[in-house]
Amino acid sequence: MLQIMKSKLHPTEYRPVVFSDEAAGFAFLTQSTAQTTETIKWEDGNEYPLVKIHISSASHPFFTGEEKIIDTEGRVDRYKAKFAMAEARKQALISKAKKAAKKSDK
Repeated sequence: MLQIMKSKLHPTEYRPVVFSDEAAGFAFLTQSTAQTTETIKWEDGNEYPLVKIHISSASHPFFTGEEKIIDTEGRVDRYKAKFAMAEARKQALISKAKKAAKKSDK
């Protein structure tokens, strides 16, 4: 069975591009078709297109083995407060049940 590939389907403008994870201070040079207007001078003295990325193997917890909690909206604090309130309600119900039991014993 003969298969014919479509022409002009895949990009052909591969060029060296630097991807930079600003938070981790990590960058690497690779081939890509990613478009960008920024450039950076690389270690070899040449200037390459620069693509800034938010997360890479240097900052991702799966690769680093470190768990980082980014809590920009107070989610962790709200969860802890909710858990503390539930525990307080539970203790109040237990003490109320003990008081009712003592009252019925008399």
